[in-house]
Amino acid sequence: MTPEPQNRPPCLSVVVPAYNEGATLEAVVEKLLQLPRLLEVVVVDDCSTDSTPEVARRLAGGDARVRVARHERNQGKTAALRTGFALTRGEVVIVQDADLEYDPAEIPLVILPILNDRADVVYGSRFLVRRATRVLYFYHYLGNKFLTFLSNVLTNLNMTDIETGYKAFRGEIIRNMRITSRGFGFEVEVTAKVAKLGCAVYEVPISYYGRTYDEGKKIGLRDGFQALWLILRFNLFCSLGASFTRLPELSQVERHRFPGALDEQTYG
Repeated sequence: MTPEPQNRPPCLSVVVPAYNEGATLEAVVEKLLQLPRLLEVVVVDDCSTDSTPEVARRLAGGDARVRVARHERNQGKTAALRTGFALTRGEVVIVQDADLEYDPAEIPLVILPILNDRADVVYGSRFLVRRATRVLYFYHYLGNKFLTFLSNVLTNLNMTDIETGYKAFRGEIIRNMRITSRGFGFEVEVTAKVAKLGCAVYEVPISYYGRTYDEGKKIGLRDGFQALWLILRFNLFCSLGASFTRLPELSQVERHRFPGALDEQTYG
């Protein structure tokens, strides 16, 4: 893969949704602060009841690049991401979970296609090429594969892992996206809306250090059924106009492939 441009100023915003992740939040943020091109880390505390608020405030006090927002009631991961995206300023925005399931050291590889102006959106896939992956729940694997397959049928994208925690975007794409789902619905909603936009989507292989339920994993069977409904809802019953507040610009590669295709369109 082509090396990233060396003359680019800080351009990366990392959104970290956190709910009762006081045990791991500091380690995650410290790794993020070592990233090249980092502009800011936006931690969104979703009304945690453990030490997460104190850890987040201390981290913000120690480095001006760390910013903290807090929900006064628990609203779920998607709401935390929506809050975080609205606060970002970076040319590139990526999601980083507050646990240690994903290694921040791999973020430069995830965002590289965007920095090279080849992609508008990049997903870090746990299945594209096997890197270090903790062996865990077979039924989760089957559920993920089924949801990804159904999503692909409706989006006509050949994704391998729509439920991945690593999703990177051109900033104006995610800041202009209308995100309306709840709980863990973000993964399928954003995939459907990215597909409607017709932008350049890439996947890159990543490692995955999954947690057990005893170690704090939160997603469950109910979330899987919700994802099934949301795939149908956002692909079949949600228009492009309802997906974005303003149509974002695509990469130069995509503009070359579809010149003028999205010009002169207004979305309410």
